[in-house]
Amino acid sequence: MNPLATFAHFFKTGGPFMYAVLIAALTIVALVAERFWVIARAGSINTDKLTRDVLSRVAKGDTAAAADLCRRVKGPVASVTHAILLRGDADEERLRNAADGAASVVLPPLTRRLSYLAMLANTCTLLGLLGTIFGLITAFSAVGASDPAQRGAFLAAGISEAMNTTAFGLLVAIPTLLIHGFLAGRVEGIFDSVDSTAARVIEALHRRGAKSHDLAA
Repeated sequence: MNPLATFAHFFKTGGPFMYAVLIAALTIVALVAERFWVIARAGSINTDKLTRDVLSRVAKGDTAAAADLCRRVKGPVASVTHAILLRGDADEERLRNAADGAASVVLPPLTRRLSYLAMLANTCTLLGLLGTIFGLITAFSAVGASDPAQRGAFLAAGISEAMNTTAFGLLVAIPTLLIHGFLAGRVEGIFDSVDSTAARVIEALHRRGAKSHDLAA
């Protein structure tokens, strides 16, 4: 029996809750593909290189060139850094407010719909358990109402339905939780990069402004 026929038999003998788990699995596939695309694009830039280039320009007093570099680079780190550079003053509090305002715009899209993966994984597990309960109810009801010669067959069919639904739910839920953890880790890494780069750029601008003030005095 080939794998496709094996799965078809497994699915067919799993009962009606297999369809509910399948719908949830297809939804998960669509969400994972969309989130991978968004998060991969956000994390595709070389943050360390961008930070070094920006700090080098800021140290030379060329904030316009640093801002232009960030404008040409796509991603949350570049967007937040660009907002800081556009603020154009050395007041640390104002620079941090500019960073926080930009971050509140560019970072939330990274976590959007990500929590649905954990929810759907738990849903698949619960649907599998619900299918198990219904399968066992069906099995014992059929055994009680059937002829003694058929009880074994009815019992086997009911237990098969119960176990298959649970197995299918777990087969979908476990990889989904692992993928959710991986994507959440990538998002957390991007958040950390934004915070780190923003702090370094703000410090450089503040230090540059203080030095210019001392020279003017």
